[in-house]
Order: sequence, then structure tokens, then C-alpha cells
Amino acid sequence: MACTTILIGKNASYDGSTIIARNEDSPSGEFCAKRMELVHPSDQPRHYRSVISHVEIDLPEEPMRYTSVPNADDSEGVWAAAGVNALDVAMTATETLTSNERVLGADPLVELQKAQGKEGEEGYVPEVPGGIGEEDMVTLVLPYIRSAREGVQRLGSLLDQYGTYEMNGIAFSDVNEIWWLETVGGHHWIARRVPDDCYVTMPNQLGIDDFDLTDAMGDQAEFMCSADLAEWMDANHLDLTLTSDLFDDDEDQELADMERIFNPRDAFGSHSDADHVYNTPRAWAMHRFLAPHNDWDNPDVGWNPEADDLPWCMVPERKLTIEDVKYVLSLHYQGTAYDPYGRLGTEATRNMYRPIGINRNCQLAVLQLRPQAPEGSCAIQWMAYGSNPFNALVPLFANVDRTPDYLSNTDAKKVSTDSFYWANRLIGALADAQFTASQPTIERYQMAVGAKGHKLVGEADAEVSQLGYAEATERLTEANDRIATMLKAETDKALFDVLDIASAGMKNAFSRSDG
Repeated sequence: MACTTILIGKNASYDGSTIIARNEDSPSGEFCAKRMELVHPSDQPRHYRSVISHVEIDLPEEPMRYTSVPNADDSEGVWAAAGVNALDVAMTATETLTSNERVLGADPLVELQKAQGKEGEEGYVPEVPGGIGEEDMVTLVLPYIRSAREGVQRLGSLLDQYGTYEMNGIAFSDVNEIWWLETVGGHHWIARRVPDDCYVTMPNQLGIDDFDLTDAMGDQAEFMCSADLAEWMDANHLDLTLTSDLFDDDEDQELADMERIFNPRDAFGSHSDADHVYNTPRAWAMHRFLAPHNDWDNPDVGWNPEADDLPWCMVPERKLTIEDVKYVLSLHYQGTAYDPYGRLGTEATRNMYRPIGINRNCQLAVLQLRPQAPEGSCAIQWMAYGSNPFNALVPLFANVDRTPDYLSNTDAKKVSTDSFYWANRLIGALADAQFTASQPTIERYQMAVGAKGHKLVGEADAEVSQLGYAEATERLTEANDRIATMLKAETDKALFDVLDIASAGMKNAFSRSDG
């Protein structure tokens, strides 16, 4: 999937939360309908078979309850996308990544090999299953982990054993820390802990740009990786680090003898022209908003949209909020010559780079773990469906018995305004055609849902402040219902208004009326 991810450490967020968020985008020319659901332990499979790769895996006997955002049409598998489990551990999977020929030659992807011929006949070759992929990862990992670190360890062990048929990035969080894992070839992987005071941008290309292999092979305080990563890299000449570029004097060289640090983006990533129009400009746009005083618009001084060395993580210039996450994951290069809705630049520049907020956004999940919240209400899964420049982000508690019907009733083949997914698809398609005229309506819609959502969260927090985790579940389920009722009312109003605007702007309009 073509996606965009942002991660925010607890000391970089406005309230001490860890925040992980990802746009899930459909492939070009497609629109994948999504819904939200709660998976109870009784619903979790004990034996799993992937639809795409046909890999079969026995799962542990005691899964936890977890939220997920599966495809409305499950013919290609679950694709659970994002969720929080009963121990307030969150996961979002996956960000599709890029790689290079050296990596894929040294460790080929583990793809399904279909059977050849007919069983029992001469020359028959049986099917060989592939590895795991985006379809599978949340289902295989999230119900069984007690921390973000355990998430890396469990997924890493599955990659070691079964491999993968695609390059992916996966985020894990708990109230204390965030970890980011990137697959490297068919069986190898690396993971880095997100610095608490930083944010991370990830736009569909291998992102980690600094890796301490000594720590990963030893204490694993900030880094983890496949057990044989160093040996494999050396055997295939994958480390492109120039030692003289990293160490300026003998003292630093002594440090180099004790610590092995390299740039995974150079070693494992892509360096293609396609990155410069599809991937790196998205990271540039996010950085430009979150750390604005770095001369992003002056290519002679700062980084430009096609820079190959945009930082994986940075310290923001202020504490970051949920609204900041929504804004950057809706960006279409506002205020630049690259905005497809703008008036700056030329027709060519306005369609030069791939926006973050694109027509084929199918869902946005912002997973917020709040350490200061009452017991039971720590985890909030903020959700939006459809094209992000035109949708609204709504908070939903994860410690619940079920998800509201308005967010879970998506029918993949039937458009209905009783579905939050389809209502937002309609709003986006109508508002895009009349962008300037519709913007005030969209802004009011987003503001109303956000403000009322925060208010309802605060009221629910107060309501469960004297209850324990289990006792809070019923109350928070009811709170989600109230939030969904508000959401539907605001969404219906926004749809009515943008429909009026789009109808008035139809090409067959005529100024004269009867009489």
C-alpha cells in the first residue's frame, strides 16, 4: 500500500502521549473501503492462513482483545492496518518501503510459488507458500504483545522464520516508547527506538538513516536487528559507510573501533528518480510544517523536496498535537508552487509531486497512548476515512466491547450515507470539484468534530476516573456511541452543504429563473 507515517515521541507531544499515525492509501486508480472492528479473543484464529501468500501459522492460545481497521471486502485477507490491544500497546502496519537490487539479490523476497502441473502426474511441482506481509502482520502480532519492544521481537521472530514477500515499515508503541521496524530483503530486519523528543516522517521509502549495529547486537537499548545482520551485510558488501566521513580524529576512530554505526538508507534503501517525485517531497512537506525555520524553501541553504538526506527524525520547534498530525497527513503542499489546488507556480509544478492528502487515502488511524489519563481510558484511536484534506478525525476509546456501527458498517459495494466511510468519500469527491467554495464548509466540519470530540473525551475521562480498567469498558463503549452520534450529525451537515455548493457550480447552471 502507498502510505505516509508520522511518529511522535512522548516528550515531543503536547500531553506526554506517544503517538503513531499512518495514512493507508489504495493503489493508483483503486479505492479500498475500510471499516473498524473490535476483535475479541474468541474471534481470533488459532491457525492462520494468508490469502495472498498461503503461509500457514499456528497462533498462541491466549490472544488479547484488540481494535483493527480491516478491509470491508475481505477477499484478499483481513488487512487489519492499525489497532490497540487490551494492554494499551498499539501497532500500525504497514508502510510500504523501497529497496535496491543488492539487498534483494542477497536476500530475495519470499514469494508464493504456485504449483506446476497436476498432483500425481509426472513433473508435478507442489506449491511453496510465501512469507508474511501487510495483509497479516497486525493479526499475527498485536494480540500477543505486552510492550512496543515485544512487538519488535515477535514480528522479528516471524520474519526470521517465515520471511516476507515485500518491504515494509511497522510502528509499535506503548505509553513509554515507540519502536520502528523496517524489513530488509526476505528475512532480515532492523528496528530503532524513536527518540522521546523527536518526530519521525516516513513516506514509502526506507527511512532509518543512522543505526548502531553494536547496540543492536548487544544491549539493544535503542536498536534491534536480525541476529545475523552484521555477518550478512559483510558477506554481501552492503555497508557503504566511509569511516573518514564519520570520524574526525583519533579519539573518534577509537570509538569507531568499539561501535559500528552505519546509514541503513544508503545500505538498504533506494536511490531512484521516482523517489524524488513520489516519496521525498512528502517528508519535506512534513518537516517544513513541523520544523519551519530551517530554510526549507531556499534550496541554496536548506533541504529541498528532492533531497536524498532528509532526516528520519527531528526535534520539533514546539510540542505537537493531534491536530498537527491530521494536518501533516492531509498536506497537498499548501503555500508552495506544488499545490494542485493552488495558484502559485505553473500547471507543471502544481502536479509535480505526489501529495500526502491524496484522493485514494482510505483510512487514517492516529493511535494515542496517554500516560496521565484515568485507568482504562489511556488509549484513543482517532479515525478518519476517505481523502484527508476533506475528512474529519474523530476520537474513539480502545478499551471497549464493540465499535460504533457508523464506523464499522462499511459495505464494500453499497454507497450509503449511514456509513462514515462512504459519507466521507462523497464529501471529498464533491468538495474537490469546488475546492475554493467548499473550503469554509470543510474547515467548519473538521473544527466541529475535533472540538466536540475533545470535549466528549474529557467528559468520559471524568466519568471513569474512579473506575478500574475493566469497569471502565462499559462506560467507554457508551462514550464511543455518543461520539459516533455527534460525528454522524456533523458529517450529514457537511455533506448537505458541499452538495449544495457542488450543485450550484454545475456546468449546466443558468442565471435566469422562470418568470
